[in-house]
Amino acid sequence: MRRGLIALLLSLACTAALAAPKKADIIVKGGTVLTMAGPNIEQGAVVIDGGKIVAVGKAADLASKYEAKTTINTTGAIMPGFVNAHTHVPMTLFRGIADDRDLMDWLQNYIFPAEAKNVTADFVKWGTRLAAAEMIESGTTTFADMYYFESDLARETKKAGLRGVLGETVIDFPVPDNKTWPEAMAYVRKYAKEWKGDRLITPAVAPHAPYTVSKEHLQEVRRLATELGIPILIHVSETKNELADIAKKADGMTPGQYLDSLGFLGKDVIAAHGVWLTADELKTFAQRGTGVAHCPESNMMLASGIAPVVDMRKAGVNVGLGTDGPAGSNNNLDMLEEAASAARLQKVAKMDPKVLSARDVLEMATIGGARVLGLADKVGTLEVGKQADVIVIDLSQPKSQPVYAVESAIVYAASGSAVTTTICDGKVLMRNRHVLTVDVPEAVAKAKEYRSRVVKSLAK
Repeated sequence: MRRGLIALLLSLACTAALAAPKKADIIVKGGTVLTMAGPNIEQGAVVIDGGKIVAVGKAADLASKYEAKTTINTTGAIMPGFVNAHTHVPMTLFRGIADDRDLMDWLQNYIFPAEAKNVTADFVKWGTRLAAAEMIESGTTTFADMYYFESDLARETKKAGLRGVLGETVIDFPVPDNKTWPEAMAYVRKYAKEWKGDRLITPAVAPHAPYTVSKEHLQEVRRLATELGIPILIHVSETKNELADIAKKADGMTPGQYLDSLGFLGKDVIAAHGVWLTADELKTFAQRGTGVAHCPESNMMLASGIAPVVDMRKAGVNVGLGTDGPAGSNNNLDMLEEAASAARLQKVAKMDPKVLSARDVLEMATIGGARVLGLADKVGTLEVGKQADVIVIDLSQPKSQPVYAVESAIVYAASGSAVTTTICDGKVLMRNRHVLTVDVPEAVAKAKEYRSRVVKSLAK
């Protein structure tokens, strides 16, 4: 009798344990879940624990299975955080310094001189904080950067809770952090050693472009990246002037052909822009696994041209979206603006409204960018086991209503300011439009200070 009672009690205890909901850190629920890995889920939910996604499905189905410390309710869209595949974030402090100029005039007569006089580790720190606030507010959780003092930039990125593939820029003339090529190579080695294996930061090396880095130095970068196991970020085929420069020094070759002839291209190379890549170069990029960061607003603002994005995708090239730097080549880091521009620009370029859809550009802004950066196994979709980079977009504003197709509402009607919640690696960086990991007023105040310094430096 006693044994039977004990067995019954044990059975009841086991049943209760099985019925008890699992503990989780965060549940985001109620809206339309765009997993970017399959069909949308209406009235869906994403469950986060330990920095990872542990469940995705109908909110009603998951309600009894999980109990979270934090519940975030929405009637809007729940989707992966945006992946900005190309930018220069400290250049927020140069925002608007020299607009409405072509690329070489902008670089040689304004940006390079301004950087020489103003860029320090402190400049990079505050520029990154300002950029981090802007990215968090507009839903970017991962970004690729090319700039100087990149280890300092990495520290600020990690403090803000963002994910970054961060490339130390190397170039064939003295720059703010390294005055000689050997110094730059030593810096890259130290930087890579410091950050390799970090949960949020992927160190990279970033030779500026084929026209600013010599053949010998490009080959050295290739060897170093292979040795250290780090990605390479580089500008490629951005303007017609670049094509002429490379043809002159490389026996008539195009930039893509030139880089391939050096054994430079590979799946660890992220090529920014690619505006003037030829059909043959696209085949080569696809074969080598080299991805392209498409920056439509920068290409428009600098009148660089229209990149053959539709042809890239057809050729099998991985394509992500990038804002480029926020100083004369775009002026903001809003990935939703970038997505809308990407779609519209390809439609008019091909004279076909069907060539690039709202869904296509959202893929480019999420999993497409993750593939380009070599992070597709970690981020870019909402799937069980991936890192929990999740954003919530409010579609209740008048400009977004009514919603017939959620992708269309996000891309063509909403903007970055519609993002209400940003989560990266399972940590809430913004909730209800309140940034939690960056002191925004302080960053804005510092930006105003730097504006005065920059103006004075350029007047000398």
